[in-house]
Amino acid sequence: MIEVASFTLADLAAIVADRAGSRAHESYTKSLLDGGMDRVAKKFGEEAVEAIIAAMQQDRAQLTLEAADVLYHLLVLLQAGSVPLQQVMAELERRTQRSGLEEKASRHR
Repeated sequence: MIEVASFTLADLAAIVADRAGSRAHESYTKSLLDGGMDRVAKKFGEEAVEAIIAAMQQDRAQLTLEAADVLYHLLVLLQAGSVPLQQVMAELERRTQRSGLEEKASRHR
């Protein structure tokens, strides 16, 4: 049975926002943000690649760890870009109003 955590992405986003106001020498989050968008985006990309590698190796334990890193670094990226998590969640909710194939086809980019 999978244990359901009560900790949410919204909780983590609140921690990231709080730590954005810290001093860089006291907070890894603040030091990332102080490095600018390029540093934050690069770190997110690195973590995403590590998650992909863990998935391809079918290493569930490592994938769990890397997925946690991806989610954290995504929230730092959103913080750096001034995009609230609630805005992303609203977009996801909008997209779930129709099938994924219909939604994807409507995005003609």
